[in-house]
Amino acid sequence: MFSWIAYQSREDRDRVVGAVMSDSRMGMDPQATPFDGKRMFWGGFKVLLAM
Repeated sequence: MFSWIAYQSREDRDRVVGAVMSDSRMGMDPQATPFDGKRMFWGGFKVLLAM
């Protein structure tokens, strides 16, 4: 999946990103992640919608 966020201004983006990154709930232990990054990156992709 791919998504993006549109901010009203650069200052607004900096404020929001700073608040998110300083939140202790955002800290991750690489050994406790629910997925294997190597499988995600090298496992390939499947088409969800073809037009």
